[in-house]
Amino acid sequence: MKNSAKREAYAKKQEEKGKKIIGWIFGGLIALALIYLIWSFSMMA
Repeated sequence: MKNSAKREAYAKKQEEKGKKIIGWIFGGLIALALIYLIWSFSMMA
């Protein structure tokens, strides 16, 4: 009984950590895309 509650809490914590990591990855990709756009426009000018 005690183990399943512990396991559920651990799974929840891992899920939250995973969501946070996915958010950081998407944020990083968007930032890189913006930097690339700015860079490509400055190369054309």
